[in-house]
Amino acid sequence: MQTIPLPTAKMIGAIEGGIGWVIFNHPERRNAVSLEMWQAIPTIMDALEADPSVRVIVLRGTGGQAFVSGADISEFERVRATPAQVVAYEAVSGEAQRRLKQTTKPTIAMIEGFCIGGGMGIAIGTDLRVASANATFAIPAAKLGLGYGADGIKVLIDLVGPSFAKEIFYTARQFTAEEATRMGLVNRVVPVEALEATVRAMAGMIAENAPLTVKAVKICVGEIVKGPQAMDQALCDQVVETCFASADYIEGRRAFMEKRKPAFQGR
Repeated sequence: MQTIPLPTAKMIGAIEGGIGWVIFNHPERRNAVSLEMWQAIPTIMDALEADPSVRVIVLRGTGGQAFVSGADISEFERVRATPAQVVAYEAVSGEAQRRLKQTTKPTIAMIEGFCIGGGMGIAIGTDLRVASANATFAIPAAKLGLGYGADGIKVLIDLVGPSFAKEIFYTARQFTAEEATRMGLVNRVVPVEALEATVRAMAGMIAENAPLTVKAVKICVGEIVKGPQAMDQALCDQVVETCFASADYIEGRRAFMEKRKPAFQGR
């Protein structure tokens, strides 16, 4: 496993067999995200996006208790105490979340244990979510008196619909993995002991497929959910045309005719 140099040990970035890893490594705080962790995420994403061997990105937590349990509130007196600090903090955390959401590579959240507040915001920004049976989900904004931006609410609505989104926000309670599945919040739930193997198998399947096709689908889905007025049809047409003009399209056809596994290069 190739690791990415970072100024903090609370985040780990790594590359292994076509899979890029974004690992929240703050188990003593149930992987609550601190300012230095937010600051490290763009560095990780720069490395993963620049490496053509990385075909899929997996986000996970360490310690077995949590994916991410929210922001590290224990440091707020030091880093979010003044209006200027709040603005600076929001800029850093916002940029980190933007980078996670806007990568053109497919992303999977591997969710074990708590996925709360900002952790749920990170998870719903990924393309796919696989949860362990002991996972719990919540957005406790209403218990803290926090406002929640329309952009974040829309992402949740796109996943679960307006009624479930309202229930999640209005009650601010913790939802089980089973409830999350019924709502459409996660793609699937597996036993705790099967979580990593399941995610690795899914990531492996994605990594073996044509990267340009996967990228095109991700871009097109992102445009479609904007609605017909905001959708960039020209961009969708462009990424589809890129697939048909690629060497990978030739390789895919030949591999099919020769009854062998294709070896896609992403070009």
